[in-house]
Amino acid sequence: MRSSGVLMHISSLPSPYGIGTMGREARKFVDFLVKAGQKFWQVLPICPTSYGDSPYQSFSSFAGNPYFIDLDILCEEGLLTTKECEAFAWGESMTQIDYGILYENRYSLLHKAFGRFREKIPKDYVSFCREQEDWLSDYALFMALKDAHDGVSFCEWEPELRRREKEALAQAKKKLSKEVDFWKMLQYLFYQQWKALKAYANEKGIRIIGDVPIYVAMDSADVWAEPGQFYLDKKLEPIDVAGCPPDAFSEDGQLWGNPLFRWDVMKKDGYCWWIRRLEKTAKLFDVIRIDHFRGFDSYYAIPFGEKTARKGEWRKGPGLDLFRTVESKLGSLDIIAEDLGFLTKSVRKMLADSGYPGMKLLQFAFDAREDGDYLPHNYGRNSVVYAGTHDNDTILGWLREAPEDCVAFAKEYLKLDQAEGYHWGIMRGAWSSVSDTAIVTMQDLLGIGSEGRMNTPSTLGCNWMWRMRPDALDDALAEKIRRQVELYGRLPKEPEESKELKEE
Repeated sequence: MRSSGVLMHISSLPSPYGIGTMGREARKFVDFLVKAGQKFWQVLPICPTSYGDSPYQSFSSFAGNPYFIDLDILCEEGLLTTKECEAFAWGESMTQIDYGILYENRYSLLHKAFGRFREKIPKDYVSFCREQEDWLSDYALFMALKDAHDGVSFCEWEPELRRREKEALAQAKKKLSKEVDFWKMLQYLFYQQWKALKAYANEKGIRIIGDVPIYVAMDSADVWAEPGQFYLDKKLEPIDVAGCPPDAFSEDGQLWGNPLFRWDVMKKDGYCWWIRRLEKTAKLFDVIRIDHFRGFDSYYAIPFGEKTARKGEWRKGPGLDLFRTVESKLGSLDIIAEDLGFLTKSVRKMLADSGYPGMKLLQFAFDAREDGDYLPHNYGRNSVVYAGTHDNDTILGWLREAPEDCVAFAKEYLKLDQAEGYHWGIMRGAWSSVSDTAIVTMQDLLGIGSEGRMNTPSTLGCNWMWRMRPDALDDALAEKIRRQVELYGRLPKEPEESKELKEE
């Protein structure tokens, strides 16, 4: 069935407290999506961000981002007061996140909530901790130890803690018990609020697409707790790290720096780590977008210590064996494969054999450095078309910065009309395509330029900051979007129950 959705991260929602959260504004956005005739809300990874504020570099693959805990809900629950929330500075801009201020102030405020939480612990808190025990205790201790070590990487901790020696861990748990409980409480609050938000969206007919990065951060509870799953030496330092080789877009390639998986070890234990990860992810989201899908066929390994991605080699990944094992354990999951970039025959075959829809990106369609697969007349139905993603400039930004011949080609191909707005014409190219699903960014719907770009790959310090203005959404915009998706057969079908109620 044809459908459409909007890509906007939780962080980009309006909020008086510096960053978007899972509260009132998130529900208002769901209501807007319903009015606009959408079926999907796509978000970026919702895990805790680490160095660089990137949701793709997280302290844990299983934990939720404490920044997204809604403070107004905590006030309603008696854990905070509005006066306490307003007493902290949250940044001067309504459209940019100040992560430095967030880091300094958010946890100070949440510690106030923790004091009251301990006085009256919810009945389901213990059962939550028990259900999440396979990752929660390690994560909470990891974060408590990071705080105790002034935030440095676990690779710089004392050897006995770095190696997780039994006696050292026991002493740390005893000494830092209060701090460990604090980090557990934050996960309880996050999961409770996320569960409520997802239920609200689903009741309204909105399904949530969540993002799963293929790799984890080196400085993470994942690596610290289970180092045997990763390609590390005896000192627990990476041997090789992840990235992408040089191409037409980057002469140095992309050096991500993530530790690589020991696929041989994972295969022997039945890919238990991945099964746990995807099982929990499937409970958080309705659809899972797996980032860098081609990395499961073959992945690029760069010697640790290299300054660029120029030196490296391709190695064989687990291929479909991983996903067949996952399906045998978890059943059929709704998965979108992020297959952007250079694809070999083996990658194409893996995607076709998996049955997962791949991605098409309109901004790539008009670039002379691409081979033409992204032009709409080459699409198949089993695909998800994006006008742009979090790693691209906004449409208006792209039109200003792209080579003139690329822009001229886009205008001719899509019959772009300045009176309509070029960004609307390009989004129309996505909505009118044969792809079963079309996704556009909120920035493009609002007609925002490069100031709305979420991320410029291989850069630090200026990404993941964009926020939507509180007055950005209105009924006129919703109706305009709804008319477009209706024209191209993407309007969700009304449930039979609703039709019957209207007739009565």
